[in-house]
Amino acid sequence: MALPAVTTGMLVVFGLILVALVLFVTELIPNDITAIGVLVSLAVLKPFTGVPAQDAITGFASPATITIVAMYILSEGVQRTGVVERLGVYLARLTRGDETRLLGATVGTTGIAAGVVNNTPVVAVFIPMITGLAERARISPSKLLLPLSYAAMLGGTLTLIGTSTNILASDFARQLPGRGPIGMFEFTPLGVVVFLVGAVYLMTIGRRLTPARVEPGEDLTEEFDLDNRLARLAVVDDSPLVGRRIDDVLQEFETDFEHEVDLLQLDRDGESFPAQASDQAFEPGDTLTVRATLQTTNRLTERYGLRQLVREEVSADDLVTENSTLVEGMLLPDSRLVGETVAESDIEDQFDSTVLAVLRGGELLHDDIGTIEFEAGDTLLLYTTLDDAEFLQERGDISITHVPEQKLPVLEPDADEGSVAPLSPKTPVAIGIMVAVIGVAALGLVPIVIAALGGVFAMVVTGCLTPSDAYDAVSWNIVFLLAGVLPLGLAMQRTGGAEFIAAILVNSADVLPVLAVLGLFYVLTGLLANIITPVASVVLMIPIAVDTAVRIGGEPFSFLLAVMFAASAAFMTPIGYQTNLMVYGPGGYKFTDYLRVGAPLQLLLAVVVTFGIAVHFGV
Repeated sequence: MALPAVTTGMLVVFGLILVALVLFVTELIPNDITAIGVLVSLAVLKPFTGVPAQDAITGFASPATITIVAMYILSEGVQRTGVVERLGVYLARLTRGDETRLLGATVGTTGIAAGVVNNTPVVAVFIPMITGLAERARISPSKLLLPLSYAAMLGGTLTLIGTSTNILASDFARQLPGRGPIGMFEFTPLGVVVFLVGAVYLMTIGRRLTPARVEPGEDLTEEFDLDNRLARLAVVDDSPLVGRRIDDVLQEFETDFEHEVDLLQLDRDGESFPAQASDQAFEPGDTLTVRATLQTTNRLTERYGLRQLVREEVSADDLVTENSTLVEGMLLPDSRLVGETVAESDIEDQFDSTVLAVLRGGELLHDDIGTIEFEAGDTLLLYTTLDDAEFLQERGDISITHVPEQKLPVLEPDADEGSVAPLSPKTPVAIGIMVAVIGVAALGLVPIVIAALGGVFAMVVTGCLTPSDAYDAVSWNIVFLLAGVLPLGLAMQRTGGAEFIAAILVNSADVLPVLAVLGLFYVLTGLLANIITPVASVVLMIPIAVDTAVRIGGEPFSFLLAVMFAASAAFMTPIGYQTNLMVYGPGGYKFTDYLRVGAPLQLLLAVVVTFGIAVHFGV
């Protein structure tokens, strides 16, 4: 068929999309800020885009946006009950160190939990738990963490509230003739098939393809290659440090050595003092633990009259004491540390924490630590206290992914779950509220947005969450991303851009059956979701998919579902989905690991979903 005429409006919108895609992929600026820039551009260029200011900001009032905000809060209320942590004890009892059972339990519990609770906090809680269980079973955590992320993504296809893209697609479904929003369990039968097929793949082929990047039980100092960057020094009688306070010397180190030296710990008469939090004065016989290169250590010993204890290597056991510990943590996308250098951040002064190394994309960064600029997804090795690390986590800066075993709750098979993973007194209330929200929405008594907001009201009124807890639970970057890109879909429709691209794809129906065109949309959306956000993929592809379906005599709702399911299948890159990024550092993965394990799964599900939609919903 002939293509519609290209208009100036189309070119303007296509240009904005191209710029947005480049910024999404390169992340020169945060994705949510890019989305806001798109929103502003659409309104400013209204004569070409057809999107006035009042329509440009409708994304903030969209039922999908409000529902997603409410679901973040409800998920936080459930997470605070301690139910997810309690699963750790049950997993230990069930698996008893067997790798197959541990993998099966990881996939099963994560997937089911992600069907009713936002999958990002589920993965955040499960990472340290699974890592601890892997250590006890002498299994590489790498063999479990990638399946953990994939299982969370697969679980998101089980219910309407499983992912934000499901909720967004439901909002688009309301605009189809003769249809309302998607029901809570309307696509659950297909979701169950997708989850089971994915689980079988992860337990068989995926298990063989998943590499063991991190050795089981590997010392954190070895994992971050700090063997030659940690040293023990003795304070001799005539050292100029004797009598001086630690905090004064720390400031001098920063000035004279430009962040090339970190004084970590002072040991005296069998007692250890973390340097950042200590007001001790140096005494003869003290042993100091420092992070520095060999050359810098030599300069340090010469200047301050110290004696290097060359035969005493520093391991994680030396740094894990009653007053301090090592913590591995992943920098969250919405962390306030992102964009700051180590020296500029408040991580050392306010939280008495020292950054020993940064793992970024398979590359370990040790040198010039103070000048390293934090990026989302960085894995940090911190020398700190468990309280300070947990506060950083509660503040939303990091997700703790590993703590040496002696600092973790004991998740042994015979452990008393009440003492290891206690439940909150509000557990029955929070679980009851979540069940009520799902039930009311599933029965169609009220729209899901109202049911979810009612659940938020109940969570706060009953004391399951404080108002500040509720606001802190929301990933506002995702909300602004969603609200910013929604008008882009509107502009695609008003300028005829969606119609133009649909016309190109309609021509494929001349040589392909409708079922194959449906599969083509799944593949295209999946590829797009791997390089930009799933939310942006859904916004861009659903109008095109629906328009194409109408033109070739297909079922618009089926094409919408293909896009929705594909957006949850960004298995091939660590940047495609937030949970993939969360396990990237802790699993020690390489970029190509996602392609090797995720590509076969994505192709397999393309076939399963395409035929599943045809059977359940028609084409």
